Amino acid sequence: MEPGRIVVNVLVQKPVEAVWKTWTTPQDIMQWNIPFANWHCPEVMNDVREGGKFCFTMQAKDGKEGFDHAGVYDRVIPYELIAYTQEDGRKSTIEFQQIDQNTIVRESFEPEKLVPVDVQREFCQSVLQRFKEYAENV
Repeated sequence: MEPGRIVVNVLVQKPVEAVWKTWTTPQDIMQWNIPFANWHCPEVMNDVREGGKFCFTMQAKDGKEGFDHAGVYDRVIPYELIAYTQEDGRKSTIEFQQIDQNTIVRESFEPEKLVPVDVQREFCQSVLQRFKEYAENV
């Protein structure tokens, strides 16, 4: 792992095929890609292929805060790896590793310069935890 990257992970009690589907399907993403209870993900565009683009809109339910998480997929190996570049040039990688009937999802990314690293780590871990809870119950 490159120095300075933030790494978070979660163990999902589902096989990798089910985890991959939940991670990549727009209707599912709208259900789990939520950092806080008072936020939602009202729009998702996701073309999961090398060179494909994505845009996940995350915003407070009251509309006062929000942002688009957007970029281009650099490398896609189904059921194993997604690497992408965000619109601001930062690189991210998501790895999927099946162990028995469980899957470890590991996300690593270059941090933003103006936001404290611990805040970024907690934000991403919160989203991964919501993913785990959603994925295990669909």
